[in-house]
Amino acid sequence: MKFPKRIADLPSDIWQKICKIDELKKQWSIGVHLDQQILKRLKKSVIITSTGASTRIEGARLSDEDVERLMRGIVMQKFQDRDKQEVQGYYELITNVFDSYSTMPFSESTIKFFHRELLKHVEKDALHRGEYKKKENKVAMVDASGKTTGIIFDTTPAYLTPKAMQELVEWTQEFMVDKQYHPLLVIGNFIVEFLMIHPFEDGNGRLSRILANLLLLQHGYLYMPYVSQEKLIGDRKPEYYMALRQSQKTFGTKQEDIKPWLEFFLSVILEQSKQAIALISEEQIDKLLSKQQQTIWRYLEKVTEATPLEISQATEIPRPTVSQALSKLLKLKKVERIGLGRSTRYRKL
Repeated sequence: MKFPKRIADLPSDIWQKICKIDELKKQWSIGVHLDQQILKRLKKSVIITSTGASTRIEGARLSDEDVERLMRGIVMQKFQDRDKQEVQGYYELITNVFDSYSTMPFSESTIKFFHRELLKHVEKDALHRGEYKKKENKVAMVDASGKTTGIIFDTTPAYLTPKAMQELVEWTQEFMVDKQYHPLLVIGNFIVEFLMIHPFEDGNGRLSRILANLLLLQHGYLYMPYVSQEKLIGDRKPEYYMALRQSQKTFGTKQEDIKPWLEFFLSVILEQSKQAIALISEEQIDKLLSKQQQTIWRYLEKVTEATPLEISQATEIPRPTVSQALSKLLKLKKVERIGLGRSTRYRKL
């Protein structure tokens, strides 16, 4: 593994991205006090969005609305069975990762298990689920209709795949434990190598995005379930393929260059981080509060400070509802409490 040499002379903008991502990661850890119902609602929405985006990158045609209807059991005859089967597998697997990532060991057996789960509803893939490829495959770009528009690169030969995967996983495990290198660099390298090996007959792209979510969650990037990384990649699909190709074509040469891929990968994580912080920012508070809670919040924006009784009288909202809203705003770190007892007042932070 030539990873240390690959990252020996990374440009300053890559390190700046990493520093900014980690700064936002810390902000999320300190600042996220969202109501569990809000988090649950956000996660459900992101699972739908991620499932739709990740399968569309590979040529499926279901919109997010179609995915949601399908998961609610609504029959849709206009789509191929394979599209619906792939969507169901991704939806179930990403849900499982979001809910149970802390108990999932990163290993070859986990990767194979994920592959079985990803394709468990796809009838045509029954014979090779969870098994490394037995025949050669190529990475192709597909258009919106699912038609192949060109071969991007050849992958690791089938007979070398088990050894290549063993070495990649063992290397990644070693560097994750050793902590000599930043985890974002290790994860980025794992993803680009995994996609270059393309170890399975089908499902490699979708599986790589599942594994990215798993590894990032396991290394403290806990906003993964609340902003869709898959959508961010899908919105920049040509750049995604280009970055992969620019780096992968240099691997195995004397001038290996992982920078194009890291630039893309880190820019996606940075944007995801920014959107996560926006969820707990003032600009996004309307998404987190009910209409009555928003009314109370807007009132506090207009005054220096106020007691619960004053808020109730000014907004014509019952006192118990005001107290509940103030409690939520305190959890969100949007207001602060001043004083105790009957003299307790609240003001906007």
